[in-house]
Amino acid sequence: MTYKEAEAYINSVPKFTSKNKPENTMELIRRLGHPERHMKVIHVAGTNGKGSVCAFLSSMLTEGGKRTGLFTSPHLVKINERFQINNEPVSDEIFLDAYERVMKLVEEMQKDGFYHPAYFELLFAIGMVIFEKAQVEYLILETGLGGRLDATNIVEKPVVTVITSISLDHTEILGDTIEEIAGEKAGIIKQGIPIVYDGREKRAEKVILQKAEEENAKAVPLYEEKLSIQGSTDHSVDYLFDESFYQGHVITVPYLAPYQVRNSALALLAMEEIDPQHEIGLETRLQAIRDTRWQGRMETVLPGVIVDGAHNEDGVHEFVRTLRQVGSSRRIVMLFSAVVEKNYEKMVHTICDTGCIQEVVVTEIHGSRIVPAEELAAVFRKFTSVPVTAISSIEEAFDTAMVKKGDGLLFCVGSLYLVGEVKKVIEEKKHD
Repeated sequence: MTYKEAEAYINSVPKFTSKNKPENTMELIRRLGHPERHMKVIHVAGTNGKGSVCAFLSSMLTEGGKRTGLFTSPHLVKINERFQINNEPVSDEIFLDAYERVMKLVEEMQKDGFYHPAYFELLFAIGMVIFEKAQVEYLILETGLGGRLDATNIVEKPVVTVITSISLDHTEILGDTIEEIAGEKAGIIKQGIPIVYDGREKRAEKVILQKAEEENAKAVPLYEEKLSIQGSTDHSVDYLFDESFYQGHVITVPYLAPYQVRNSALALLAMEEIDPQHEIGLETRLQAIRDTRWQGRMETVLPGVIVDGAHNEDGVHEFVRTLRQVGSSRRIVMLFSAVVEKNYEKMVHTICDTGCIQEVVVTEIHGSRIVPAEELAAVFRKFTSVPVTAISSIEEAFDTAMVKKGDGLLFCVGSLYLVGEVKKVIEEKKHD
């Protein structure tokens, strides 16, 4: 078995079929010897920002001298990105070794009448083997979808749970109201375990607080009025956090997006529950925030080229805030694509309403979820009079957008799959 063969097999497992019951995942984890019980788990759910919160937490724990595992999704270029130890993706050899152990147990389970794990369940089990073998002390777990029925929710006693911003996304699975989606996310709240959450959305907060009360869990909200932005550049934002341990200290997030202020503050609040004795001191925490790098979230990949995985209504609204912040003084070109189940017409309308974009190039993500480039171009032309170019090849579309950018800014937006493809194109050009 080679890495490529293992990757091909995993990719052949359907991503969007109905999940197995949690009992099926629990059986696989039981046969693995419950590796999660040997680690201090931090469990993170939410619609947007959960990957960034996980990255900030991993950076703080790692710089604080803790051996730290990080399990996130999706990957952008290579599947190993989902499994990081001290902020470094694991090697092909480590991944393959864990894959082979898990698949041996999957075969045994099927013989005993259990179901084959779904795509995410399989990756979660592989991650548990990797992190146990690496003897990580802390494991930061990002949910895949929802929370209540997510494979990661087999963890019984995390150190803390975190719920980031909640908005409408995956409504066909999670429900079509904020309250229903919040209920699914709040499913990660455990008996007596602190829950740190984004308190801006009051409908979601009501659901979270009700669940916290049922579980006798300490609720720690983050409210917007606790944060005050002091200044920003093309690469960072400085802010103050009106929270006792952090009061009076300027905190710098290494992104131009204001939403990363909120995500880093959630991580800082969670650290107060993880490390209340401040073994990891203030300067270490703040330096770790400054040092955090997270792929695909307002990430500068080349001079003047920024990729952002905004792919739902709330994500696009946050992207638009950033766009308005930088758009008045710079030429802005956009490379855009989306997948079929997203409300891309509304996304496009929101972006065009800013009046900040001078030119658009649209392309398409290939596979079963494709939206043809010409179809996306037609949507843009409904809402803007700026030039719109449709190119089906992502590599050609990127090259064209780079020429159109000139000395301005190029934003590559609309799907994490687009972000991954753009990063792949850039890597290949570097090798050439």
